[in-house]
Amino acid sequence: MRPARLGPRDVLRVGLGGLRARPARVVMSALGIAIGIATMVAVIGISSSGEEELLRRLDRLGTNLLRAEPGDTLFGDAAELPEAAPEMVRRIGTVTAVGATGATGATVRRTDRIPEEVTQGIAVQAATPDLLGTLGARTAAGRWLDAATGRYPGVVLGAEAARRLGLDRPDLLWGDDPPRPPEQPGHLWRGDPPRPPEGPGVQVWIGGRRFTVLGVLAPAELAPEIDRSALVGWDAARRYLGFGGHPTTIYERSADASVADVRAVLARTVDPEHPEQVRVSRPSDALEARAAAAGAFTGLLLGLGAVALLVGGVGVANTMVVSVLERRREIGLRRSLGATRGQVRVQFLAESLLLSACGGVAGVVLGTGVTAGFALAKGWPPVVPVWALGGALAATLAIGTAAGLYPAARAARLSPTAALATV
Repeated sequence: MRPARLGPRDVLRVGLGGLRARPARVVMSALGIAIGIATMVAVIGISSSGEEELLRRLDRLGTNLLRAEPGDTLFGDAAELPEAAPEMVRRIGTVTAVGATGATGATVRRTDRIPEEVTQGIAVQAATPDLLGTLGARTAAGRWLDAATGRYPGVVLGAEAARRLGLDRPDLLWGDDPPRPPEQPGHLWRGDPPRPPEGPGVQVWIGGRRFTVLGVLAPAELAPEIDRSALVGWDAARRYLGFGGHPTTIYERSADASVADVRAVLARTVDPEHPEQVRVSRPSDALEARAAAAGAFTGLLLGLGAVALLVGGVGVANTMVVSVLERRREIGLRRSLGATRGQVRVQFLAESLLLSACGGVAGVVLGTGVTAGFALAKGWPPVVPVWALGGALAATLAIGTAAGLYPAARAARLSPTAALATV
C-alpha cells in the first residue's frame, strides 16, 4: 500500500497545527527573528532615508558652488589673494555668480563694556552684495547688505553669531512689530523693511564704534563659516575697520556641466602669478563626505542585526529540538499509521519555516515603522528599499530552513516502536 501524499495545503495545515499547540513558545522564538529582521530593515531604511534627504538637499543647494581660499606661500607664510580676484573670476564665461568675504581682524561685542578679548568665536568679515545670492542663502530676519547699506556702519549676523550675541529672536531686534512674510528669497519684507519701534535699532560694538544690526541670516548649509560671522559691507569695512580689500574667500557658481572646467582654471584666474597659493574646494563635497562617514556605521549596525538574527535562528532551532522531544508520542503514532520519514521531516521543517516567517513578517513591519517614525521626526522622506524587504524575507526563510534541518532529521529518524515505547 502506497502512503498518502501530503499536498502543500496539508503541509501548511499540519505545520500551523504544531505551532498553535504552543503559542507562548512560538511568540518567544519568533521574537528573536523579529528583532534581528527589524534591526536590519531599520538600519537600511534609515540609511536610505538619509541618503534621499542628502540628494534632495544637494539638488536644492546645488553642487556647482566652488570656493577659493588663500593657501601658504613657499616660505610657509599665509598667502594673500589679489583685490581684483572676484572681478577676475566673474570674467570666466560659464560663471553665473560671484561673492566674496574678507577678514577684517575686528571683533564684535554687544556693548563696549564687554572685554575686547571676549570674541565668542565670531569673525567680523567684509562681504560683497552678491554673496547671499551666490551661496543660495537667505535672511531669517531683517535685510541683506546692498549698495546703499554696504557703505554705512550696518551689520548682518550669521545664524550662530546672532545666537551667541543673544540676538537670535526677532522680537529683540524689532520689538512687537514682527517681520512680514517674505516676497522673495533673501528678503523678508515686501517693500521697505519695518523700522524698529523706537530709536535707531539694536546695535553692536565692532572695531571701536557701534554698528546697527540690519538682519540675521538663516543657516547657510554650504558655508557654515558664514553662520559664525558678522558681515559688514565691503566699503564700510574699508572706511571704518581699516580693511585692506583683499578677499579671504571667494565663492562662485557656474553651470553644472562646466564645474570641472571652472575648477581647473579657478586658481590661475584668482591669482595668475601664484596659482599654487590658492586652495579650491567644493562645499557640497563636505556634505557627501559627512554622509559617507555616517554610512560607515551602517555596516556595523547591519552586523549587529545579523548577530541578532543568528541568535534568533538558534532560538528557533532550540525550540524545534525541544518540540521533537516533547512530541515523540505523536511522531511514533504517525509513523505507525503509515507516515513516511520524509513526511515527518517535511512537517517539522514546515513548522520551522512558518515560525521564522512569522518573526520575519513582524520584523519587517516593525523595522518599516521605526524607519518611518525616525525619518518623519527628522523631516526626512521615509524610504525603505524593496530589495531590503525582499532580502529580509529571504534571510528569514534561510534561517528557518537552517534551524529546522537538524530537528526535522532527528524527528524523521525516530522509529515508531522506540517513540511509542518512551510514552
